[in-house]
Amino acid sequence: MKLLFIGDVVGSPGRDMVQEYLPKLKEKYRPHITVINGENAAGGRGITEKIYRSFLQWGAQAVTMGNHIWDNRDIFNFIDEAKYLVRPANFPEGTPGEGIKFIKLNQQEIAVINLQARTFMPDLDCPFKKAEELVLEAQKRTPIIFVDFHGEATSEKQAMGWYLDGKVTAVVGTHTHVQTADNRVLPEGTAYISDVGMTGPYDGILGMERGAVIHRFLTSLPVRFEVPKEGRTLLSAVLIDIDDKTGMAKKIDRILINEDHPLYT
Repeated sequence: MKLLFIGDVVGSPGRDMVQEYLPKLKEKYRPHITVINGENAAGGRGITEKIYRSFLQWGAQAVTMGNHIWDNRDIFNFIDEAKYLVRPANFPEGTPGEGIKFIKLNQQEIAVINLQARTFMPDLDCPFKKAEELVLEAQKRTPIIFVDFHGEATSEKQAMGWYLDGKVTAVVGTHTHVQTADNRVLPEGTAYISDVGMTGPYDGILGMERGAVIHRFLTSLPVRFEVPKEGRTLLSAVLIDIDDKTGMAKKIDRILINEDHPLYT
């Protein structure tokens, strides 16, 4: 089995890249399941029901989120009915939505878990304890368990990878928007990468208009960040090759598509 994961989609440029390249990626790599992180998909802040449904229409089977999940209030109108939307599981009890979803694929199920880190992030419930709880739940149904760990600190992401090595199929990092080059399969069979990277503006700063970001660093004054509507774009993803029986990863490859790294089909 192959799993394709597309990193943080930022605004309309990111959505356009998904719409254009997901069919090409499926043609080239033949993934059995596709997961997209959509927490920045609505103008860089949250997601709407229309965007969520577009991701599914374009070929995704699940959409994960992160710390910006509540930034667009439309989320409250549909999250409890969204069967394939996974929000960080370590929000307090009673938070709308779910942190684990089971995706049916022929006779096989895939568990998709979303967790949010705590270092330099809002202080949610412990992601490690929540991970242990959800992994035990998932293992009762399937050996294929995919974890999107949304966090700032590389050390915390690496710690989660080692903590879950041999227990889950993959731990992939999201949130920092820059693809890291540390993709590997850990000794017990869990695929790992510190950050998959983002999908959106290529010439911005973390997907935002770079002039405003530079101005913030120069002046320390509050600035509203906006997603550039025009310009070059990129898509960041990983492809994970999975042993169907054991649920362990055999390989994890980075995918980066931009003007300097075009996709050849």
